[in-house]
Amino acid sequence: MAGVLSIDLHPIFRSDRDIDNTLRKAIFRALSQNLESLEIIPGKGSGALRRRVLAKLAQPGLKNLYRRVEVDPGNEGRIIVHF
Repeated sequence: MAGVLSIDLHPIFRSDRDIDNTLRKAIFRALSQNLESLEIIPGKGSGALRRRVLAKLAQPGLKNLYRRVEVDPGNEGRIIVHF
């Protein structure tokens, strides 16, 4: 792979503001470094954090920055953002 940035959201799962800031920073960092993808790890759990992350990524301001998003078919606790 040309490059993958990975972030773990477990430590900040209670704060929507921290999740939003972390996602934005990670996306801009991956873009500035010309990385192929961003790996977001919300964990398996009940799926609430995964749904929150997917909702944030679907916002128009962020959606224009990447090509596609997928939940890893082999691991529901991982979201991959492709640039």
